[in-house]
Amino acid sequence: MTTINDGAAADDQTARLVAALRAALQDNEQLAYEKAALEAAAGEPIAIVGMACRLPGEVASPADLWQLVADGRDGVGEFPEDRGWDLDGLFDPDPDRAGRSYVREGGFLHGAADFDAAFFGISPREALAMDPQQRLLLETSWEALERAGLDPAGLRGTAVGVFSGVMYHDYATGLRNVPAGLEGFLATGTSGSVASGRVSYALGLEGPAITVDTACSSSLVAVHLAAQSLRGGESTLALAGGVAVMSQPSPFVEFSRQRGLATDGRCKAFADAADGTGWAEGVAVLVLERLSDARRLGHEVLAVVRGSAVNQDGASNGLTAPNGPAQQRVIRAALANARLTAADVDAVEAHGTGTPLGDPIEAQAVLATYGQGRPAEQPLWLGSLKSNTDGGPAVAGGRPPAPGGGVGLRGEWHQRPRHPGGGARRGASDTRRRARRRARCRARRPRGRRRPLAAVRRFRRCPARPGGAAARLHRGARPGTRRRGPGAGRVPDTAGAPCRRGGGRARRSPHRPGRARGRRRLARPGRRHGGRRRADRPRLPGSGFAVGGDGSAAAGRVGGVRRGSR
Repeated sequence: MTTINDGAAADDQTARLVAALRAALQDNEQLAYEKAALEAAAGEPIAIVGMACRLPGEVASPADLWQLVADGRDGVGEFPEDRGWDLDGLFDPDPDRAGRSYVREGGFLHGAADFDAAFFGISPREALAMDPQQRLLLETSWEALERAGLDPAGLRGTAVGVFSGVMYHDYATGLRNVPAGLEGFLATGTSGSVASGRVSYALGLEGPAITVDTACSSSLVAVHLAAQSLRGGESTLALAGGVAVMSQPSPFVEFSRQRGLATDGRCKAFADAADGTGWAEGVAVLVLERLSDARRLGHEVLAVVRGSAVNQDGASNGLTAPNGPAQQRVIRAALANARLTAADVDAVEAHGTGTPLGDPIEAQAVLATYGQGRPAEQPLWLGSLKSNTDGGPAVAGGRPPAPGGGVGLRGEWHQRPRHPGGGARRGASDTRRRARRRARCRARRPRGRRRPLAAVRRFRRCPARPGGAAARLHRGARPGTRRRGPGAGRVPDTAGAPCRRGGGRARRSPHRPGRARGRRRLARPGRRHGGRRRADRPRLPGSGFAVGGDGSAAAGRVGGVRRGSR
């Protein structure tokens, strides 16, 4: 009897051990699956499915930007006359004159004051108290979503993140007394932290809303944070970019004292004639999504961000001086994050300070990283959009084609942009000669080659914060084109392009050719609202800016749809 009981107990113990081992194996398999899923999510490429921008040189869309760089045009112009600046008293050719600028040209958004407040349900008083940078982010975010084929109103209540780079915080800083009726609006209207939050509030987005200020690398860092948010599951979609509008001429005055500006106001990156940097304005917003989600939802993929990195140079050779070793470290970190080698990168959209100090340091860092291990028949192309538009500090990383404005595709042609002027490329040192092959013409991409891959670099001046990202341009599509279903031909990338969701196609209105029925369209920069001339607009004293039109219901209708139809 004891023997039988002992045998039954042994069988029962064996069964329990087998069940435990089976459960452990199943748990191991589940853990391995979850580990693989986490690793895949952490390294998943981020798709760029939409973009919008406004930049100097009358650039109002990615297609306009491509045309500007393809033609080698110059977007730099004279100081604006509608901001209340004392233009006669501001300029002085003597760089030692206090309170003066020896430069009187830069890259400006001459329609920065144009804003359709009624479209976003903003009152005239609140609109007047709002920094133009907040206004531009609102409009450009809406446009970017429309260009992605998404209905901005349909995203209300979803986990869409907003990551905005903002550097200038000088709107209304000249105010001595707050005008009647504006108290209570200036605090939010001039706060940089509200710039991203206002977009989330206006569109009802419930993902993270973060404003980034790392100076010239602000929007590239914003893209970096947006990618992390998407991979971590915080956001299902993200708006990332930056804006820069100079409400006051203080950046020109400050850098004149440091003698850091080019005398003609034009940044000549990597050129022998480079004599300083140049200041510019602009706004650019990208619509980012996990690549798997973009494919599942049928969204057009314009480019893919493979990886990015951000670092700091610590206690280096100066608070404002660029640091070569730190730049090399962040480049290698970005390549490791993207799981790429330096030889995989075809072109670099560089920071390109245009100064005798910054350019050689950056060129040496590029040579020591991207320039290593490359076959002779595969040169690295180096350039900077600053040669066309000067430097819009906070917008630098977000310029389309995202994230690098210096590289674009058109069909089978890999067209490298042209850069105006600048003379011979900088050749004083062997390092700079070997590091640079400047893109001054168009070159055909050989058939059968992989899709080109570009890297974007930005660092901030005080203190230096190098930033890097690697993006593969997708589908061989030019930024100014979009596909409409299998085998469909290309159509111009304009605000009137048909709106689609999930690969579908909106019907065009029979009343307005080229415009989708029920789809609103934002006003373009420079358009007059309410029938008033620019000089008649209400102005916030000390701000240098007015609000477009009558500052209120500037246009009773926008795109043929009344406000409130959302």
